[in-house]
Amino acid sequence: MTAELVRGQNHPLSRSRVEIRVSAGTPVLALAQLGDEAGRLAGPGAVAHPGARTVPGLEVPGAASGQHRIAVDLDAVAPAVHRVGFVLVLPPGGPGHFGAVPASYVCVADPEGAELAGYTLTGLESETAVVALELYRRQGAWKVRAVGQGYADGLGALLADAGLTAPAAAELAAGALGTAPAGDITLAVMPGGPPPTVPRGLRAPAPQGVPPSAVPTPPEPLPVSGAPYAGTPGTDTPSSPPTISYAHPRRRTSTEPPEPAPRPAAPPRPGEPPRPVAGDAGGWSMEERLYNQVWGMFEDLARSVAAYRGAVEFADSRMDRELDEALSDPRHRLGGSANIARDAARTHREELVARAQEALDRDLVQLAAESEVVEPALPAAYARWDNPVWQAHSVPAEAPLALRLGDLHLPEQPGLRIPMLVRVPLERGLWIDNGRTGSEAAMAMDTDRLRRAAMDMAVAYAGRMLAVHPAHRFAVHVIDAAGAGAASLAPLVRAGVLAGAPAAGAAGVTETLERLTRRVDLVQMAVRAGAPEDLPPDVDTSDQLLIVHDFPHGFDDRAVTRLRYLADEGPAVGVHLLMVADRDEASAYGPLLDPLWRSLMRLSPVPDNHLADPWVHHAWIFEPDLPPQGSRVLDQALERVAAARGGAR
Repeated sequence: MTAELVRGQNHPLSRSRVEIRVSAGTPVLALAQLGDEAGRLAGPGAVAHPGARTVPGLEVPGAASGQHRIAVDLDAVAPAVHRVGFVLVLPPGGPGHFGAVPASYVCVADPEGAELAGYTLTGLESETAVVALELYRRQGAWKVRAVGQGYADGLGALLADAGLTAPAAAELAAGALGTAPAGDITLAVMPGGPPPTVPRGLRAPAPQGVPPSAVPTPPEPLPVSGAPYAGTPGTDTPSSPPTISYAHPRRRTSTEPPEPAPRPAAPPRPGEPPRPVAGDAGGWSMEERLYNQVWGMFEDLARSVAAYRGAVEFADSRMDRELDEALSDPRHRLGGSANIARDAARTHREELVARAQEALDRDLVQLAAESEVVEPALPAAYARWDNPVWQAHSVPAEAPLALRLGDLHLPEQPGLRIPMLVRVPLERGLWIDNGRTGSEAAMAMDTDRLRRAAMDMAVAYAGRMLAVHPAHRFAVHVIDAAGAGAASLAPLVRAGVLAGAPAAGAAGVTETLERLTRRVDLVQMAVRAGAPEDLPPDVDTSDQLLIVHDFPHGFDDRAVTRLRYLADEGPAVGVHLLMVADRDEASAYGPLLDPLWRSLMRLSPVPDNHLADPWVHHAWIFEPDLPPQGSRVLDQALERVAAARGGAR
């Protein structure tokens, strides 16, 4: 049976030799692009087009036609290639856009001719080039995904979005379109009758796959030193003074060899899904591979649930259409034919939903198995507080790549939790909302309990950051103007790991903000002048975290202006903001604070679905990761930080 895919849905492939078939209502060019795990092209040679038809594993047609067949040998694809995308392009002189022609149909078939999965490209309008579907490698096995991502600006925009520079994309597009002969004008007939109407509520994701905060990036030639300002290797000369860099210190230079890849799992038995392996993703270190694997799991869960929801919506709309058509015929209003039509429509709907549920269940089982092997392998920066890795943790010599804030899950599978990781240094500040109007869960809590939970969450974040950074390379400042957060702050104060006593009162607020503002100004001037050696000796060059509790208590207009300045300018030079506040209480300042709130990532101290995903329109449920009740894991981690600082003196 052919799997009828909707946009975003995937389907496993049981063989490595397949055939891509295209049936279009107008002559189109068929291209193929080979990408890495993020879908990025290595260069123009990674694209097969009429001017250069062959890449390892496949050969595309050289002419425009209404029908194409492309034989693909996935065993011949290079190991660095993780995505093979198939692109349809309207040739010059043809219809102006895909919205003006019948919907195209693409499918994957086995060598014997049986279709494995098909996809109808509906919902296109002004697009002239479209990524129809892609074959992608996941856990050592291949899958097919319906993409349907179109580009109104044509093939050049599509290639540029896939990673080519604008000049290279324009040159390749011109060559591909200019060398393509007109071909045989053959209009294909869509198999199985007219194409179904796919609901347009599910929009296609961009080829990048995830929101910018969640997309893994390839290694860059950045400093490997743990110092917060050190010249990038190979760039400092007598005529060019060293520059200050707050880029991530763990990113390796391109000349360094990667760490060994994890040992592959034993091959699965026939009919079994591939067995997951922790660290089975791209990257130059195990930490980076695990980071990329976690976000791959996030992407897979998002796509699978989006495909399921889209399929259910499609089944509902199709049932409504069939019922309307049946009941609009006067002949069905007499006798039992109307009931037969209703039953048939509902049965068809149940069959479609059951197939969608079967595909979702299959993906969820695989993701759950992957989570079971990935979660225990996570380093401390990524791990839950109840992970045994914290028992043997020691203060590291290098800063982490990312930090865990909590877990994300969806209602379809509440037990499947994906770690929510953010890159460090933090590009955006964090705002922990301690107001009761933020969500239904917050409204159900007592005000004092909610405020305590929000501050406990901030302290847990600060403790994690201190524990996973080198000694003396991360400092935490606290503004607690009214002293209301003393109980939550006790672990930090008791361990002696704060940069100073929590600032209290208006005077304490002013002094702390002045000191951090001066640091930002001086470092910015040193960056512009290229003279980090001229910084005053009292300037702490380590990364700084400022926790502001009970805002706006103790703040006047000047202090609010400085706080906004730190939020805007601080992250670039190593000063990061963590607010614990009720936005409603801060509304007295009016629109003055709107830019501040927009620049921060809002988090909730209670489980809440406030994290909207513009990619697939999910509302992700976020749960913060906190130390278990009664556990000393946070105290022990802070004690190790204090001991490491004492030993480093």
